[in-house]
Amino acid sequence: MVATPAGPFAELAVVTRSGMVESRHYGSLVAMRPDGSTALALGTADAPVLPRSTAKPFQAVACLAVGTPLDGPELAIAAGSHTGQDEHVRVVRALLDRAGLDEDALGCPPDRPEDQETYERLVREGVGTARIRMNCSGKHAAMLLACATNGWPTRDYLDADHPLQREVRLTVAELTGLDVTTAAVDGCGAPLFSTSVRGLARAFGSLVLAEPGSPGALVADAMRAHPLHVGGTGQANTTLMTQVPGALAKGGAEGVIGVAGPDGAAVAMKVVDGSPRATTVIALHVLQAMGADVSQAGELTEVAVLGGGAPVGRIQPGADLERALATLEATR
Repeated sequence: MVATPAGPFAELAVVTRSGMVESRHYGSLVAMRPDGSTALALGTADAPVLPRSTAKPFQAVACLAVGTPLDGPELAIAAGSHTGQDEHVRVVRALLDRAGLDEDALGCPPDRPEDQETYERLVREGVGTARIRMNCSGKHAAMLLACATNGWPTRDYLDADHPLQREVRLTVAELTGLDVTTAAVDGCGAPLFSTSVRGLARAFGSLVLAEPGSPGALVADAMRAHPLHVGGTGQANTTLMTQVPGALAKGGAEGVIGVAGPDGAAVAMKVVDGSPRATTVIALHVLQAMGADVSQAGELTEVAVLGGGAPVGRIQPGADLERALATLEATR
């Protein structure tokens, strides 16, 4: 553990290169059993954090709760951070069409697609950045459809006091079991409501265990049935949900992630240096220690560090997490 002005943080991951520890990632982590009890808590588990895009499934739940007609890939992309592939653009455009709006109504900033192949093709074609290619455009299109469905204004749909955003705030508090203490602005311009790492773990477990047909269950089912629309080709959330059937995963910027196993066991974390490179590795090791079968996700649990294009090291659980996992496995 290390002490900082913000509190004690656990060593969650280390990056080794040629036998030497090159980097260490510290942060806070909580794992919860399906019954809601805490299996593991490291760092400042109850301190406020900004969940970033890890909150998108909660925002999608809020859209459903106010009667927005979303299902299938449309619901998955509303809860996801897509990589701007043409299929993603097709689905987002369909959402906007149903809302009677065009791309100019999107409040997210113009951006390049995160999918490298798509980006290079668009550059060759002379196509610049666009709001619809931005990774949050699915969420924004779903919010606009929610407004159109309810007769709410769309011009100010990103204001924290808008009826839809008030519903999002209530949904975040309900799913996490915590009052929102801070309202910030996310990178895409949408309101962002604080929670804690423990609250995130509780929320992800609750989505997997939600009553069939409820908004939470519908979001979880859509994400797991259409993982390509949650992320994209080769993206970590998409790969995890493809390789671990029944798992639910959504990462966010600044080292935040929430993952739940098919039985409702859940893990969430915040890496304090903001790097997401170790979050999926850590989450899968924790779920494995809790009894989940992650054997098909080898490429995510053993991430290589490259030198000259060849593996010369790896990203692995840090010392504090290793000790906690050993205890967890021994008491399972």
